[in-house]
Amino acid sequence: MNIEELISISFSPVNTVLTIFLILSVIYWLFTIISGMDIDLGIDFDADIDVDTDFEHPDSTVEVPQDPSMFIQFLKFLNLDVIPITFFITLTILFSWLISVNLNYYFPIPNWLGFLLLIPIFFASITVTKFVTFPLKGIFKNLNHQGEKTYDFLGRTGKLKATIQENKLGTMELYIQGDPIKILVKSKDGIKLEENSSVVVVNENPDKKFYIVEQDYQL
Repeated sequence: MNIEELISISFSPVNTVLTIFLILSVIYWLFTIISGMDIDLGIDFDADIDVDTDFEHPDSTVEVPQDPSMFIQFLKFLNLDVIPITFFITLTILFSWLISVNLNYYFPIPNWLGFLLLIPIFFASITVTKFVTFPLKGIFKNLNHQGEKTYDFLGRTGKLKATIQENKLGTMELYIQGDPIKILVKSKDGIKLEENSSVVVVNENPDKKFYIVEQDYQL
């Protein structure tokens, strides 16, 4: 397969969406690696399912409650309690794209069949990603996505980057020695805390990699 054939197949009707998602993923990671940019997706995920993820901070992981539902257990089976969501999604898109492009190149099939095959390809890619990320679980368990575990955040104040309440996770931005750092936080006692409000870290949950905050009344 030469470069012209690769481009042609990548932007065929069947593979165009996968190719665009893959390009966006590459752009995201380039910005993240080069400039440390934290992209705000602006998605408020309040669906009525027992999953608590922070889409304001896409490198977060799935929070596993004490009595997890079958859906949460499935996400944990995929290593999403340890592996960052964005990392997992990127690999899934990459594997889906590789399978679909090679399938369409070596076995020319009608577009309608190619679209139908995207569903099993996607689930096959999820399975491949699960096994590929399994050896990385130990690394991600000992480090959060920005290596912030060495800092002591208790008692520190900062600003919320999104409104949080009840069991919803959000991000808090604080400064240590002049450097901006963002951490995952949850409201103490589930009290609603508004975006951009000043909060203080009062507790931590190291196993789940988030901190408990409350309103900073010392302003």
